[in-house]
Amino acid sequence: MKKTTKKSWMIVSALTIGMAVFTPHQAEATTAKPANEMTVKAEQQIKGTIKNIYGDSITIKGKDGKNYYIGIQKFSDEQIAKMNLVEGQEISVEGSLVQDYADFYTFDVYKKDLPKEITKEDLAKLEKLFNQMKKLEKEEKYEEVDKINVEMDKITKPYILASWVPVSFEKFIEEYGFSEKNIVIKENDKKQLKAIYDQWIKLTKSGKEDKAQEKFDEFQKILQPYLDALYPPVTFEEYISDMELDIPAEALPKLKAIYKDAQKADADKNDQLSEKLWNDFNEMINLYTKPISFEQYLSDFDFEIKATDKKQLKKLYEEAIALDKKGDSEKSSEKWAAIDKILNPYYEANKEILISASKVTINGKVYLTQHK
Repeated sequence: MKKTTKKSWMIVSALTIGMAVFTPHQAEATTAKPANEMTVKAEQQIKGTIKNIYGDSITIKGKDGKNYYIGIQKFSDEQIAKMNLVEGQEISVEGSLVQDYADFYTFDVYKKDLPKEITKEDLAKLEKLFNQMKKLEKEEKYEEVDKINVEMDKITKPYILASWVPVSFEKFIEEYGFSEKNIVIKENDKKQLKAIYDQWIKLTKSGKEDKAQEKFDEFQKILQPYLDALYPPVTFEEYISDMELDIPAEALPKLKAIYKDAQKADADKNDQLSEKLWNDFNEMINLYTKPISFEQYLSDFDFEIKATDKKQLKKLYEEAIALDKKGDSEKSSEKWAAIDKILNPYYEANKEILISASKVTINGKVYLTQHK
């Protein structure tokens, strides 16, 4: 069984700290097979327990034993906050069947985050473009989707810029968290940073993106030594410290050398070399990753498996692990495919049913969405 190894970058974005992103917020379309329409009516009430919370969506274990993915995007942020959702809570939901995760993101959901000043004419243009975009997404014409996003951005950007209230320079710097590690920015650097920050805001407000980016690059260049102190490079020993590994002594020097070379490639912004080195490193790490026990493997599933299937799975799992250890990926893949073949009916039977909520009852209170 392969374990995903970790690779960390410190990414500081002016937009995420200081202002709203210009382009419409949209998660990448996630394709799901349609739920069995015979199991859920177009409108139905679901009662159950909250399993997971994902901001504007939740998963529920229904009292009927089924798994539900509930979209609450149609509710306002204020309503969602008042629901005070907590895992393990009893909840009742009324809503309609949705065929795909991407279908939760409707135009009504999109326009919730638009500035109130936007005109009806521009709103109508955006709705038309949005519907075109959704159609192109289903056709997997992603280049065309990008073009539509650019057109939508042209309409929304002037409104976003006009309503944008930048945070103060002091607040902006505070968000980096330098004080948490007692890192003090020199007065001369702070003075330069404030001047550049003010220029960046002015250029951004006037829509001069290229020049604004140049200013922010200047800002980052001055700030970089402080960021390096805030996020020092992780040593090889620290990197592998929380990983379950069984590395032979003779393999350690090579692994450590590749790790250091990969870090250097990152620092030099040599993306091609960095990708190759990290891939090499991860392939080696996978060979030395201690496999989890079969019992641990099964614990990840929230459904019961028949004893006869469990017996087969245990045998296949142990064979697959042994082959992975030997580096025989071809035979190992056959074993994992056989495991998937046994598990697929269980996945299908326990697949999430997608519901777009229009009414939520929780903690004795009822919440109704304004959008239907």
